[in-house]
Amino acid sequence: MGVTRLKRKDRKNSNRANDRVAKIKLLTARPVIKNIDIEAVKKSFEEKKAAAK
Repeated sequence: MGVTRLKRKDRKNSNRANDRVAKIKLLTARPVIKNIDIEAVKKSFEEKKAAAK
């Protein structure tokens, strides 16, 4: 009895693994959200609004 390879399934499984690795890399490559001063941001928007008028 001959041995057959399930080529389509093998390709599908390797694609799934590669997609998973790519997703993980994408998630870990994002920059860390730093603590920001919300009041300073609001103030800068108010200054821009006043300068526009």
